[in-house]
Order: sequence, then C-alpha cells, then structure tokens
Amino acid sequence: MTTHAKPHGEPGSNTDASVPVGGAVGRPVDRRDGHAKVTGTALFSAEHRYPNLTYATMVHATIARGTITGIDTAAAAAVPGVLAVLTHLNAPRIRPERKANIIRDLGPSISGTAVDYLNTDQVFWDGQPIAVVIAENSAAANEAAPLVTMTYREVPARVDFAVEQKNATVAKGDLTFAGVAKKGDADAALATAEVSVDLHYTTPGLQHNAIEPHATTATWDGDHLTVHDTTQSTDQTHKYLAWRFGVPASHVRVRAEFVGGAFGGKFAVWPGTVIAAMAAKAVGRPVRLALSRKAVSWSAGGRTASSNRIALGATRDGQLTALIQDSITRTGSVGGLLEATSSPARHLYGADNMLTRQNLAEMDLLPNTSLRAPGEAIGSFVLESAMDELAYELAMDPIALRMRNEPKTDPTGGKKFSQRMLREAFQTGAERFGWANRDPRPRSMRDGEWLVGMGTAAAYHPVVRLTADVKVRLSDDGTALVQCSFHEMGMGAATVQAQITADALGIGYEKVRVEYGDSALPPGPMAGNSNQTATVATSVLAACAELTGKVTALARRTGTTGQEPATTLRAAHIPFLEASVGSTTRLGALRSQGRFLTTFLKDQRWSKAARGAQFCEVRVNADTGELRISRWLGMFDVGHVINPKTAASQLRGSIVMGIGMALSEQTLIDPRNGRTMSAGLDSYYLPVHADIPPIDVAWLNEPDKTMPLGIIGLGEVGVTGVAAAIANAVFHATGRRVRDLPISLDKTL
Repeated sequence: MTTHAKPHGEPGSNTDASVPVGGAVGRPVDRRDGHAKVTGTALFSAEHRYPNLTYATMVHATIARGTITGIDTAAAAAVPGVLAVLTHLNAPRIRPERKANIIRDLGPSISGTAVDYLNTDQVFWDGQPIAVVIAENSAAANEAAPLVTMTYREVPARVDFAVEQKNATVAKGDLTFAGVAKKGDADAALATAEVSVDLHYTTPGLQHNAIEPHATTATWDGDHLTVHDTTQSTDQTHKYLAWRFGVPASHVRVRAEFVGGAFGGKFAVWPGTVIAAMAAKAVGRPVRLALSRKAVSWSAGGRTASSNRIALGATRDGQLTALIQDSITRTGSVGGLLEATSSPARHLYGADNMLTRQNLAEMDLLPNTSLRAPGEAIGSFVLESAMDELAYELAMDPIALRMRNEPKTDPTGGKKFSQRMLREAFQTGAERFGWANRDPRPRSMRDGEWLVGMGTAAAYHPVVRLTADVKVRLSDDGTALVQCSFHEMGMGAATVQAQITADALGIGYEKVRVEYGDSALPPGPMAGNSNQTATVATSVLAACAELTGKVTALARRTGTTGQEPATTLRAAHIPFLEASVGSTTRLGALRSQGRFLTTFLKDQRWSKAARGAQFCEVRVNADTGELRISRWLGMFDVGHVINPKTAASQLRGSIVMGIGMALSEQTLIDPRNGRTMSAGLDSYYLPVHADIPPIDVAWLNEPDKTMPLGIIGLGEVGVTGVAAAIANAVFHATGRRVRDLPISLDKTL
C-alpha cells in the first residue's frame, strides 16, 4: 500500500473565500470560532449576564469520611451582600441519585458521583461540597464561604492507594471492555520463555486544568431551567438535570456554545452544576458559580493513579510468546471510572499467550474520571516502556522488535483490522526523524555536557462511533444550515462539519452555517473517545444525501438539471428544503437507539483504531540531571484528515499533554487524611513553553474504508506513547530506567 506522509499538515492558511466549491474537505481552513475568541466576543459559561445576577461559592468538607454534626453559618450570613447560605438543612430537595434507573431515566449515568449534593449530612471525600454561599457579588461570596464552620463525626477512611491496593478486586468491565482478557496460558509461556522481563510501573493521579475552569450560570423561569455550563455532553446533562429536579426534559435547556478545553473533565455532571441550579431555585434569581482552580481539584475528578505489573516473554529472535499485564487503579466509594489501562496490551502486538487483568481499589476519595485517552495514556506508558526494555535484553532495535510482532488480526479478538498501518508509520517516521543515526548503546551519544538519547513508542487509541441527530436546511439563497448539539471545545468541530456539508451539497464552504452546543438542537453525541467528528459526519452525510435526492427530483420537474441547488429551489418556488436524521420525539429516541445498535454492531465486526509512532530526542545534563526534550516527531495513521490545520493542532496539543504527564504532573494526596495537596497551579506543575520542543506531526492520510469519508478520530491518539517515548529516550541517554512517573530530577541524576 502506498503511503503519503503529509508534512505538518499545515500548508498555509485558507480563508473562506479561497475554498473552491467541492474542494473544502482536506483543506487547512481557518477555524470558524477563531475570530470570536481572539476578539473576545465569544461568551463562555461564566460570561453570560442576566438581570439580578447573583454569585455563588461552594464550601468544601475538610474530612474524608464521616457525618456532619454541626453547622454554623451566622458569620457567613452577616457578610454584607450575602443573600443565603445553603446546607443540607435548608437546600431545595431534589431526587436522590440512588433511586435513579439509568435505562428508564436516560441520564443519571452521566453523574460524576452518586452523592445527593446538599441533601445529605454524609461526607464521602475530602473536598466534597457541603454548602454554598450566594451573594450579590463574587467578592462577598468568596469572603463569606470560609466563615461557614462545620463539625463532624469522622470514621476511618480509605485514602492511601499504596495500602488499599491489596484490597483491589477484578473489575467487572462493561459492554466494550472486559475486566479480564485471556488467550492461551501466559504464565506457563512466561516461565519457559527464552528471554523475559517481569516489571513494575506506576503512574500518579493527574488533575484537569483546562484554560476554562468549570463554571455554571443557572436561571429558573417557573419550572423551566436554563443552564450555561462547561459541559462536553449537553444532551445527557439536560436529561440528568431534568430528572434530578423533577421537571420534563423539554423544560431544561443546557447551552455550551464555547468550552475552553475539557479533555474528559467536563463530560460528567459534577457538583457545581447541580448546586448552581439549586442555588438559583433557592434565591429565585440567576446564579453564577465559577470554580477556582482549587475547587476544580476538590470537586471534579481527574485521572486515577495506577500500579502495573507487566511481563513479556519472547524467543531470542524477538517473537513474543507471553504477555501479561496486571493493573490496579482506584475508584471512589460514590462513583468513578474503570480506566482501561490494558487496552494497548490487548491490541498492539501478537503473542500466542496473553493475560490482562483490570483491578479496582475502592477508596474514600473524589471519584476519578476520564482524562484525555483514559486507559490508553497509562497503558501505552507501561507496554511501550516494557517493549523497550525487552528490546535491550534481546540486543534488538526497538522498532524491529515491534515490527517482528505485528499481528495479522486483532491479538485478543481475532477480528480483522479495518485498517492498520503501524508498520508504515514507524518506517516513514524513522526515516524522517533520522532514527538510523542513533547509536543503540545507552549513554553513548553526547553533546558537550549534555547526554543525548532517542526513544520511540507506538501510539494507540480505539475508534468509537455513537449517534447524532442532525437537521440540514438548504435555502433558495444558496446557503445551508446544519443543526446538531455537538460540542466545540477548541478542536474546530463546527469548521470540519461545515467543510463536510459544503462538499456533500456541492455548495461553497462560506455558504454553510453551523449551530451547535445547545440542547435545544437535535441531540448530538458527547465529545469524548475521539468519536465526535465521525459520528456527526455520519448523520450529516445521510441528511445531505437525502437533500441531494430531493433537489435532483425537483430539478427534473423544473428543467434545472445541472444548475445550482438554489436555482432549482427558486424555480420550484420552494424557500427551503430540510432533511433530518433522528428525532427528539420518544419514537425518534428509540430510532436513535436503534441506529446506535446498528452502527455499534457493524463497527464491532472490525478492530478499529487510530495508531502512530512517537519519536523523541532528549538531552540530560550529565552533572545536574536537567532534562530537556530537544526534538519530537509524531507520525500517525488516523485515516482521512478533513482539516490539516485543526488536525495538526489537536495532535500537537495531545503530545504536549503527554509531555506534562511524563515530566511534571502528579496529583499529590496526603495518605493520612485524603487531602489533595496539589489543588492549584502553584503546586500542580504543568509544562510551559520552555518545556516544549518544536513538535513535528504528520500522518499517512489513508482513508479507513469502513468509516464515513475514511475518518478516524485523532483527538486522543497523540497523547498515547508520549510518556514511554520520553522514558525510553532518557534510558538511552543516561542508562537509567524510569518506571515511575513523573520523570523528576532525582530520577535522572
């Protein structure tokens, strides 16, 4: 198969006027939301203004587990401007989370926790919101909140991950991911392998720190609720809020036209969203609740810590005979996510004998949640570091070892690959990066006082496709309108859907308008699992095909065949035509579920994933241990790229997140009391510009023939393999193997 590597994917800038009819897809079109964001006209959730707007600040628990026995709100209530202080004693009553039926109620599954916020005297984690102050201005609310005092009856809490690992149990798994995957007898194969490594890797918890912290502006009009929220799932959020507050779903509107980064942290409904709506109901006025960085860390989940045993057995020529990964991650006592850390191990390399286990330790901590490439980000560090260690044991080139173990079908399921070009990604990337210039001996390359090392790792993220309801309107003035409540979080979602629509209808790109980010629109998918572009495109293409058929039939009747669609509509005296995929009625919801099952079952016939090869060069100061990344290349197999400019931005951003994971980021939890000690940017260290090298990204641009327009989601694959590539490069530079992230200074000295 011929490969076509695209240099950077950003060959200049295209304004709307420079995009020819029928040629929008594949062009680096500027993002549609760019002008609004750089000029400040884009309104985020904490910027919508209402008459008589009030401001709220949450009060957080200072114990990990126990019961509230006393509350003193007098000092807080006495602060000038304070309107109310809500606690479990006086807050509005809402439906208890524990009584939710996920299938019947279509929403409670999206809750970040199972806590009945401000309706219970129970504390389940240190930092749990247990009160809220509402005031005329934010200064008064912030002044009053620390004055609320609580007394507690504490009970022993499970807060030390190192201690609780012994109590971990095998995860049950779900529809798409089993807790245990087994093929052959991996233990026996490992014991008899000619060459083997049996290793232990750990990763710390990671926190969300999007540019825009979580925020909600809520207002009631009778029993109608409008919420401006930092969500990446408007449809599920509006259903959830309707259920919790006992009003019809049609009475709740969730708007999120602009979201300043989410990365999984804004998928679930966290306490702030519910409490803002409760506060607005209590005071009878609109309420804005904007979380501080510390409040985000205390009340919105992040990535779990992990402990991983991985063992590889191989023949002396590098053929894997055994692969074992045993992972322990944590979850909360009142919610949490199964982090699929063994996902890469199950799908990347062929071994006759495999065993992977996912174990969960339930703890009294804030429930964990998704963080870009959940499971795969951790799992790729574990697997790809171990593959590098095995390569050194075999005295074999790390890329050659990976190519030696390229499977013909999916290693654990035996399914055919819809597309797999990992070999081509490594071959093309190695040539472009200059891998052949690498002296394979550790500590053999030097530039003055700097030890130089090169590392590589595979990138992997599975393909997920959900369903989207879409309406497309074609008007007699030549314009088209696309409506769907999908999400724009910085990835250029509206831009690529406009490109797809323009080409599908045969009209100019500048003629397409897209409305999104509003639950009043046809329901769209949550923005996660790299699904949104392909999911929405599936429905957009179906709607456009229906419209094209209608226009063609009209053209025959009006004698306008071969002319522009607008000419046909005008000749037929029809102001517009519409096509809808799905419906917001109950019957339509059932049809939507049916479409999901059909799509899901069809996609399950194949093993689908985005893949790639990460290449990294590091420099480590021989005297001080200072670590600098000097070069980076990511070469990816991500199908047909709709917009090279937005794609390159997404891939680079993911790689930057991987660099943070590798070098500096970690959630620090006091093992004595469960308190998050890194709750703020003063103690949680994100990479800055000086930490980031020039990042070269490229892709093979080979369409996946089983996906709409050959699209494979690429939002998350870029973070996978990054930490391993850096750790592998550090070993090559220094001879020191780092198995516990982050790679801090003490680990390179």
